[in-house]
Amino acid sequence: MPAAAVVTVVIALVIAAALAYYLTRVVIVLRAVNESLGGITAAVRSIAGRTAPLGELLVPVKTDLEAVADTLDSVASGFTQEARAS
Repeated sequence: MPAAAVVTVVIALVIAAALAYYLTRVVIVLRAVNESLGGITAAVRSIAGRTAPLGELLVPVKTDLEAVADTLDSVASGFTQEARAS
């Protein structure tokens, strides 16, 4: 086998080994990222589950606040009518 062929095969093997090494490192990093994302997803689902009951509790608060807003609107309109009359 000529020397050029041997050098070419050696270089190809070095490139293949380097590629295999870096691809293995990428797989390891991606597995770590996948594990982290799994933990984050579980935490977000837990937060969503814990805050779900708030919707039912906030309905009366919203109703009360709408009544307060209506009252404030009527008071404000009374002030503007008095200001126009003056």
